[in-house]
Amino acid sequence: MWLLLAFISALFLGTYDVFKKVSLQGNAVIPVILTSICFSSIILLPFLIVSRFFPSLLIDSIFFVPQVDFRTHLFLILKAVIVLSSWLFAYFGMKNLPISLASPIKATQPMWTVVGAMVIFGEKLNFYQAAGISVTLISFFMFSIIGKKEGISLKTNKWFWFIIMATLTGAISGLYDKYLMQQFNSMAVQTYYTFYQAIIMGLITMFLWAPTKGRTTPFQFRWSIALISVFLVTADFVYFYALTLPDSMISVVSTIRRSGVIVPFIYGAMVMHDKNIKLKLIDLAGVLVGMFLLYLGSK
Repeated sequence: MWLLLAFISALFLGTYDVFKKVSLQGNAVIPVILTSICFSSIILLPFLIVSRFFPSLLIDSIFFVPQVDFRTHLFLILKAVIVLSSWLFAYFGMKNLPISLASPIKATQPMWTVVGAMVIFGEKLNFYQAAGISVTLISFFMFSIIGKKEGISLKTNKWFWFIIMATLTGAISGLYDKYLMQQFNSMAVQTYYTFYQAIIMGLITMFLWAPTKGRTTPFQFRWSIALISVFLVTADFVYFYALTLPDSMISVVSTIRRSGVIVPFIYGAMVMHDKNIKLKLIDLAGVLVGMFLLYLGSK
């Protein structure tokens, strides 16, 4: 069951990437993030209200949001900070790079999660995991070579490094999810950390973006921003729920979840008409093979 949920999450996550790219074209990044988080909060708020004031309606369902103590809130604030850090890097990178380049690089995130698990939790790599990391690394560096063909230098292009930082912080978030899902209710984690994201992003918008908005790209509301929230909330809900099921493995779930990169890649090729698609397709295949090897090694 949890494997099926992982694939469903991957599909929604890939579609989320497409709407993210659509929303960011010629648009201000910070208010796009804030607006999407506000929509996510609106989606989750009714579950919190019903759980608090009419608990009998949801208490036996997966949509129930239990109350948590002060210590738990601190853990969820940290989760919000980690995710926002990853998003800020990812959104700026996605805006300024071809989606067929940015999304596959971000898809290498499970590899870094496995490496992190090895370093932090003392996990040892088996043959398949070592092979998966090797194939993924080769594909990763091949994408940097393709980037040079499009005038995107690994040394001088900061947006390329933004995607790399988004990938690394995303891997940290994945490792942290493993801990959170062992300790706390998945619906509580998703709901409360989303609210904290809204608060933190509101402060960032107020103090960093608003004073300089006249000198930067203006913000335009688009309904695609709301769709970012719909697909992300759904993808995360399915993802968190999958991690709560017996025998589910964060390394396998996070790996399968990144296979959704196929969706934005197809969008970049057919709609955005990105360059060097054939070369990128070969490298994308390498990333997917690497992810599959990590999956085999984690079974």
